[in-house]
Amino acid sequence: MANRQALRDLQTRLAERLQAARCNTSRSARWLAIQAGGRNYLLPLEQAGEIFSWSGVLRVPYTLPWFWGVANLRGTLAGVVDLCAFLGHPVERTEQSLHEVSLLAVNPTLQVNAALVVDRLMGLRGLDDFISEGVEVPQGAGPLAAGMVSASYADSAGAVWQVLQLHHLVQTPEFLSIRI
Repeated sequence: MANRQALRDLQTRLAERLQAARCNTSRSARWLAIQAGGRNYLLPLEQAGEIFSWSGVLRVPYTLPWFWGVANLRGTLAGVVDLCAFLGHPVERTEQSLHEVSLLAVNPTLQVNAALVVDRLMGLRGLDDFISEGVEVPQGAGPLAAGMVSASYADSAGAVWQVLQLHHLVQTPEFLSIRI
């Protein structure tokens, strides 16, 4: 009899855990939060790749100012793109500030060997981290092509976050044309 009760208790606990897991799916992280050029972006986790500390790049001549060159990231050559400059809000950088940036590799499933220069990594975010959706983006947020930004959110501090779709960004003709 005691074994049956223990089995029922176990089944009840498992059922409660499964129900809790189903309810918590909305709370799970969906995005990597970053800052680039003083603006807040959310990058879908399935489109973001590995994060690297700044290690310098090999400059490539005759390229647009937002394309900084190539870097060796774990044996893979990746084109390095200054994200804020590409999005139209470039930031002046010093040698000191370069050591504070990170390189975010684009997920290899997107079939583009590229890494984005981001100013700050702000952690993982989910829907529960925001209080409203569809907020208006402040003026001067940069020229974003249609489809690059799929949504915008506001957090409890009033900061606006744009969901930047990397799979659209890396396929735009502007991103794929680095030559002057």
